[in-house]
Amino acid sequence: MIPGKLTRSLEPYTAGEQPKEKTIKLNTNENPYPPSPAVARALAEFDPAAYRLYPDPTALALREAIAEREGVKPENVFVGNGSDEVLSFAFAAFFGGEDLPVVFADVTYSFYRVFGSLYGVPYREVPLTADMRMDIPAMAAAAPSACGAVFADPNAPTSIAEKREDLLALVEAYAGKAVIADEAYGDFSRMPSLVPYTAKYDNLLVVKTFSKSRSLAGARCGYAIGDERLINALRTVKNCFNSYPVNAVTAVAAKAAIEDDAYFRECVSRIIDTRARLTDGLRELGFVLPDSDANFVFASHPRMSGEELQRALRARGIVVRRFDAPRTRDSLRVTVGTDADTSVLLDSLKEIVKEKNLL
Repeated sequence: MIPGKLTRSLEPYTAGEQPKEKTIKLNTNENPYPPSPAVARALAEFDPAAYRLYPDPTALALREAIAEREGVKPENVFVGNGSDEVLSFAFAAFFGGEDLPVVFADVTYSFYRVFGSLYGVPYREVPLTADMRMDIPAMAAAAPSACGAVFADPNAPTSIAEKREDLLALVEAYAGKAVIADEAYGDFSRMPSLVPYTAKYDNLLVVKTFSKSRSLAGARCGYAIGDERLINALRTVKNCFNSYPVNAVTAVAAKAAIEDDAYFRECVSRIIDTRARLTDGLRELGFVLPDSDANFVFASHPRMSGEELQRALRARGIVVRRFDAPRTRDSLRVTVGTDADTSVLLDSLKEIVKEKNLL
């Protein structure tokens, strides 16, 4: 069987390694803590007989729970199999079929390029500034000749969040065109979510996930919040792929997770505290990194290559992520793990820099 022309031209997204051997796994930004106990209770109460039926195609109960949590109406909520699927549908709904490019940063979530290629959407990458921040004025200036924009905030892999007023100025520059705010790591940020602004800006779509702050990466559930017309467009695209995107078990687990706000806040707080300890420890060892607003840090050492550091950590059973591109190859994206993980990581890095006479 010969692959079609589109398949031959695609370069798919490369997911983070899932090592088979026992390691300290700090490469895919998973939550180091288990899901809420409410999830376990909800799954224990789930009747397997329900599997004979298709799930609710609108996932209404889950959407109502999300709407309650986010302060919006259920009709302003769309759910899908992880935020990646939601983002994919958004590219198809708002940018597909357009001759003009969608705009995003040159260093950001690499799936945006994949979605552009998949749906035949041209894209324009705007270089980050020298300090690795989004060049929002340049992105805004591109609006007249673009079909829309997408950004991750906090950005990945840099971990940097931008000022709300700057991002809203970008949304305003794209009036009449969709702007997608990917807040996969937003729950760990010092900056507030852009969700409240979806009531003011009918072109703003905020995408979130249960994978990071709610410990449900294996369940695959994400959602979007925006004007009802945006949500209806996503629903139209979804129904061209699969009328039943969120399975019954995932919907039950996600609903339980989002309703347990106390557990959610406790986990996020623990990760933020560990992030501060990790940041301080890395800087004491001579690493350079921005203040993170995510559940990971983006660190480099001025006297060691990223490849050398990654190899040295792997030899010690610690897996981290490195992106082999000109502006990122010497930095490591390191997930914030447990306090115990962090101790092992910092101790290992101390050994490494001492061996190189860098401490």
